[in-house]
Amino acid sequence: MATSSHRAAPEHTHPDEVPVLSALAALADPVRLTLVRELAGSADWSRSCGSFDVPVGKAALSHHFAVLRGAGLVEQRDEGPKRVNRLRRTEFDARFPGLLGLVLRGD
Repeated sequence: MATSSHRAAPEHTHPDEVPVLSALAALADPVRLTLVRELAGSADWSRSCGSFDVPVGKAALSHHFAVLRGAGLVEQRDEGPKRVNRLRRTEFDARFPGLLGLVLRGD
């Protein structure tokens, strides 16, 4: 089935395949932490990539989402012209119990 989008579908890494240092590195960046925190407070698939208020351009934002996908934190899918996101909290919590909760609390 052909799609109107010229973008390739995003590749996802399951959290079970992610080393803890990769997860920590993904969460250490302030922009990525903002993205994760905003996704944590949003319904699944309700946020498009362009809906986040972060101080980076489109190319940098795409890179940050790629890092989050690679760390097993975010899942993305295309809906028409928009790419929407969901935080993979259940899967990530199963791999790293308590880590996301600590990060989201901000202690």
